[in-house]
Amino acid sequence: MKTKTQKPAAKVNAKPEPKDDLKNLPIAEVERKLASSPEGLTQVEAAKRLSKYGPNEIEEKKTNLLLKLLSYFWGPIPWMIEVAVILSGVVGHWPDFFIILLLLLANGGVGFWEEREAGNAIAALQAKLAVKARVKRDGKWINPAACELVPGDVIRLRLGDIVPADARLFDGDEVEVDQSALTGESLPATRKPGDAVFSGSIIRQGEICGLVYATGEKTYFGKTASLVQEAHTVSHFQKAVLKIGNYLIILAVALVAVIIAVATFRGDPILTTLQFALVLTVAAIPVAMPTVLSVTMAVGARLLAKKKAIVSKLVAIEELAGVDILCADKTGTLTQNKLTLGEPFSVKDGEADEVILAGALASREENNDTIDLAVLGGLKNKKALAGYKVIHFQPFDPVHKRTEATVKGEDGKEFKVSKGAPQVILELAASTAHVKPAVDKAVDEFASRGFRSLGVARDNGDGKWHFLGVLPLFDPPRKDAKATIATALAMGVKVKMVTGDALAIAKETAGKLDMGTDILDAASLGDSKKNETAAAAKSIEAADGFAQVFPEHKFHIVDVLQKRGHIVGMTGDGVNDAPALKKADCGIAVSGATDAARAAAAIVLTTPGLSVIIDAIKESRRIFQRMNSYAIYRIAETLRVLLFMTAAILFFNFYPLTAVMIVMLALLNDGAILSIAYDNVHYKDQPETWNMRLVLGIATVLGVIGVVSAFGLFYLGERVFHLDRAHIQTLMYLKLSVAGHLTIFLTRTRGPFWSIRPAKILWIAVLGTQAIATLIAVYGFFMTPLGWGWAGFVWGYALLCFLLNDRVKLLAYRIFDPVKP
Repeated sequence: MKTKTQKPAAKVNAKPEPKDDLKNLPIAEVERKLASSPEGLTQVEAAKRLSKYGPNEIEEKKTNLLLKLLSYFWGPIPWMIEVAVILSGVVGHWPDFFIILLLLLANGGVGFWEEREAGNAIAALQAKLAVKARVKRDGKWINPAACELVPGDVIRLRLGDIVPADARLFDGDEVEVDQSALTGESLPATRKPGDAVFSGSIIRQGEICGLVYATGEKTYFGKTASLVQEAHTVSHFQKAVLKIGNYLIILAVALVAVIIAVATFRGDPILTTLQFALVLTVAAIPVAMPTVLSVTMAVGARLLAKKKAIVSKLVAIEELAGVDILCADKTGTLTQNKLTLGEPFSVKDGEADEVILAGALASREENNDTIDLAVLGGLKNKKALAGYKVIHFQPFDPVHKRTEATVKGEDGKEFKVSKGAPQVILELAASTAHVKPAVDKAVDEFASRGFRSLGVARDNGDGKWHFLGVLPLFDPPRKDAKATIATALAMGVKVKMVTGDALAIAKETAGKLDMGTDILDAASLGDSKKNETAAAAKSIEAADGFAQVFPEHKFHIVDVLQKRGHIVGMTGDGVNDAPALKKADCGIAVSGATDAARAAAAIVLTTPGLSVIIDAIKESRRIFQRMNSYAIYRIAETLRVLLFMTAAILFFNFYPLTAVMIVMLALLNDGAILSIAYDNVHYKDQPETWNMRLVLGIATVLGVIGVVSAFGLFYLGERVFHLDRAHIQTLMYLKLSVAGHLTIFLTRTRGPFWSIRPAKILWIAVLGTQAIATLIAVYGFFMTPLGWGWAGFVWGYALLCFLLNDRVKLLAYRIFDPVKP
């Protein structure tokens, strides 16, 4: 069932229900009341009911847009700006009043608009993750979105499915249902034919058909576990950036306090001083930081979606940038997941066709399982199954590791067939001691050639299983896998194979892909409750992959690697992979994954293969670089303005900028910096980590040399050219504006500023805002006109300082982060 913002209920207190409700009535009575049958509805009837009952979803409570907009004017930062507006009005500084009011409205408007756009982008991505349902319409099975279900629909539920609506079960085997997201019960519940299953629960074992009797808000629980988590979780990276914001606020408040103290001592007008101090604080505080964060993340999510990787948790973008170990499924990720059947091994000579036939009878085509389709495709005579009728079919599950079918033959006699893991089928069959050596030899030979093996057995109705033979299945490596693994290694990401296949197959495939052949047998590993010895943990860390893996092993592998200090990515597709996907720093549900796996994962792939994951890692590192350059820029600019203003007031008793100038500086600054979300960057060939020492170091150097250059211009204006203080203020405004924005071209590259071409949108944004700043200074809007001659002089001075600062930046990088040979 499609959901949006609701959270799982820890405990459900359901009201007593009448005895004649659809949940408790006999199934035949339910069919009559819903005017339906096991054959389902027609498409026309379903459309009528959809308009009557509405879509199968919980209606999201939407925030009033006006209230949402007003929320941007409520909080510590808006309060400070609002106080500055009031003080400007009280002292009669009307230009200041209107300009500061414009800043307040602009910040609120931009923040509201960008978050709304980011929210729309995430909603669009989440829509791509909508649960599909298997529904019988007009006598055929189709796969519409779960939100299109209506009461009376007949649905098919399989292992790993999230139940899309409340339904009563038809005849069939018992199923195991996980309702933990709804009731808090940790153990799966058994549901028999006739029982009800509720939307949001997960099928843990078995498969069965059901009759939908309630949808949307009419469901028993009314709310279901959310498939896609909310996008506004604060990640480690965002916390680090917010720490920078707090650091800047504390620095601003401290320096402003010094200014107020000195101004009071000198006897300056208290209201004017207070207004100026508030404006300076507002200009120093990174007001645009939340907006820049949300825009950059939303843009990144859209870029990843184009690469067929849908982000269900935005924080995954940042976590993915730091992944240094990727545990990848073999089947479908490293291989093509297109199985072909080889020449079988038969216990009795000349009965290979009988082995294939028994395997085919233990398969079900409509389940669309790759193994079943490969076995059925191996039948030489497609009509061989015509004389047989499957009475009962037990699908594969990770616990029993086999399928089983009860079949009625052409002679009317019933028998059973089973196929599955060779060791499981050997244990199932009686008296296999004499054939086991030959079977083991055949399995090993198949494995050495890269074939998976399926054991096949038959019970002729006497209760005794007889081992028939082994079916070899070959799943060739993906054509791009070898090159992609080499690329990952060059990027500092070690790819470890994780497979349920035999050790020999894992080694054979890993060897072909140049992954290394140090493959551990997962049987030697502990489970999630075991603390490995230091030697065992080291062997897990050093291993190239893991074979014969069960779901609990995946969780344990991730846990051990995380304890060894690694950022771990884990791929998965099954319902039992969900714990490991949640445990991993970045869980990745591969193409074709079950609903449960997709719900647990942070990133969902819509195309098979490893290359899309590597593309996603590259993109996440680019996003990290943009955030990194923004952080350095923001700190450097705040230091530059604050230190220059404070020093000028304390040592020269001169306010180099008016309150209006500071506000316009901040307004133009914040408007252009949003474009950094679209900038061109080069990703690093190593996992990204937040290096606060480097960020603060480079930002401080750029901030301090900015102050030096500002005082250089101040000296030239006052002592060399003997300009009056009003003209010097305009001069300094233009210098801080132009030089400040040029700083972004320094912080966006580690090398010389020309090493990476800026994005066109960044050029336009920066040059556009600086053209406005120049016109304001030249013609004197709310300040003394400077004229084109002095404006040209300021630009020349700023560009010269920019070139010198770039050299200083390179030196600073050598000191704070020397490149190791």
